[in-house]
Amino acid sequence: MNQAGPLWTPSEEQRRNEPLTAFTALAEKTAGRPLPDYEALHAWSVDDREGFWSLIWDHCGVIGDKGARVLVDGERMPGASFFPDARLNFAENLLRRSGSAEAMVFRGEDKVERRLSWDELSEMVSRLQQLFRSEGLKAGDRVAAMMPNMPETIAAMLAAASIGAVWSSCSPDFGVQGVLDRFGQIEPSIFLAPDGYWYGGKSFDVSGKVGEILAQLPSVRRALIVDYLGHAAEAAEKIDRAQAFGEAISAFASGTPEFERLPFAHPLYILFSSGTTGVPKCIVHSAGGTLLQHLKEHRLHAGIVPGDRFFYFTTCGWMMWNWLASGLASEATLLLYDGSPFHPDGNILFDFAEAEGMTYFGTSAKFIDAVRKAGLKPMETHDLSKVRTISSTGSPLAPENFEFVYQAIKQDVHLASISGGTDIVSCFVLGVPTLPVWLGEIQGAGLGLAVEVWDEEGRPMSRGKGELVCSRAFPSMPVGFWNDPDNAKYRAAYFERFDNIWCHGDFAEWTDHGGMIIHGRSDATLNPGGVRIGTAEIYNQVEQMPEILEAICIGQDWDDDVRVVLFVRLADGVALDADLEKAIRTKIRTGASPRHVPARIVAVSDIPRTKSGKITELAVRDIVHGREVKNKEALANPEALEFYRDIDVLRS
Repeated sequence: MNQAGPLWTPSEEQRRNEPLTAFTALAEKTAGRPLPDYEALHAWSVDDREGFWSLIWDHCGVIGDKGARVLVDGERMPGASFFPDARLNFAENLLRRSGSAEAMVFRGEDKVERRLSWDELSEMVSRLQQLFRSEGLKAGDRVAAMMPNMPETIAAMLAAASIGAVWSSCSPDFGVQGVLDRFGQIEPSIFLAPDGYWYGGKSFDVSGKVGEILAQLPSVRRALIVDYLGHAAEAAEKIDRAQAFGEAISAFASGTPEFERLPFAHPLYILFSSGTTGVPKCIVHSAGGTLLQHLKEHRLHAGIVPGDRFFYFTTCGWMMWNWLASGLASEATLLLYDGSPFHPDGNILFDFAEAEGMTYFGTSAKFIDAVRKAGLKPMETHDLSKVRTISSTGSPLAPENFEFVYQAIKQDVHLASISGGTDIVSCFVLGVPTLPVWLGEIQGAGLGLAVEVWDEEGRPMSRGKGELVCSRAFPSMPVGFWNDPDNAKYRAAYFERFDNIWCHGDFAEWTDHGGMIIHGRSDATLNPGGVRIGTAEIYNQVEQMPEILEAICIGQDWDDDVRVVLFVRLADGVALDADLEKAIRTKIRTGASPRHVPARIVAVSDIPRTKSGKITELAVRDIVHGREVKNKEALANPEALEFYRDIDVLRS
């Protein structure tokens, strides 16, 4: 493959047919001048935020009353107000389509498969809405779900949103304390959980756990137990205040949902930070900001059109679930998968893609890396002709995995590496389907977002690595944090580093092509000799080596400086001997720089990660330095931390 040029370039026909191209023509009329390329379009979208976001509302056909004003106090962060006179309902916008076509297709590993039409989804939402109202649920109340990624979860979210209630969710593999750390803060009125879930071909009953959780959530008036394993009714009988989901909604006649139109900034979601530095922060997102941002990203950046088959591998504890659900507003069919992406083997998601004519295949960088290391070549085993876009997020996609997608999955495909986060329930940088894809690069900043890279003194950088910031307010900024009346926690999280500037906490740099490379979280950057190094730069080198399955590195305080320590999880049958250590150091020195070479290399059996699959450098750093991790419930495998405690080689 010729790395001197792009990995993929859209054809003229593809560019012409992209929804982004049609939108650009409308933007030119609004701007009153030509916008000859994406750079010009983006510049206009940031310079004229009122014109841009108003055009997004109109072009995407937002259902609601737009109001006269688009942006008030636009130079304040926080404090800017978008569409302050508008009234809308999030669920009404997602349920805009009707009929017998499929709204959702669900697979629970190889155990369960179900399909719901638009009319069937609307009917389920109507019954749930009636049930919620019978329990006294009203606008501003909370509905919490410890649920798999299945149709009932999305229907319940829509029913809550239709009333103006606030939705919050996590996945059913969370421990009791992890659930209470989240939902205990927000005091939900309604709680949803399954009777259990499937993972790796095994069933996991959660009814006992649900009983423990409810005993410590006195605010819950009704718990609904969704049938997944086949014994929801029996489980509900044993749980206080619980009723089987199917039985509960069957008491209400099918009908058409009613939608309460509320202000643009009315709370829609509460999402939780996944860090390990304390009780999770409760991040409140608005209905209008979430809707407008997702419509923009789906229709323009992802190129989604009515009838597309839209998939993202996610759990309900990750913001990508919220992002996926919004695909209904673009009249796409949601392809939902719950369970292990490697059961019974690494082909299961590609099987799903082929069987359902998937057009948008969304997954994580770790999944793509695992498929590569498993030696799979879906291009040779599956018909992926309908797939237009493969999207990757969760962590930076390594350059060799960019190559792998085109060499082993599909040649003519738009590979969209995207990055943003729970904090904005969306993306700062993402795919641009009219531009080429370059090795290791995210294509560009999102429209309407004044994304910049700043140095330590707060000066914009056109080259070099620095802090990812957004210098102007945007609609999907959080409303605030729950139980933070003076906004002190909210300001501290994003606005204390640079006054009136959103500082996202990513270590990033612009490329020569106008794209971006994310080098990891800036709070996890390494500082040997006072030079900032992104952890992703090291991972990109060592994870190319067949001997290494994955790695995690930290900066260890040592001798009045910081030294780089690299932990590696090795392939079966591989030992960390002197030869392998030398090979690792050579790979890093030649592929990155001498400053990136670790002072110590340690083999470990496992790497701690959050429930959404992100490795946790800060938690490892705390353990190495003898500090306890405060929020182990945020981890999927907290037992892995013990591999990093009291290591002899790190004492010298």
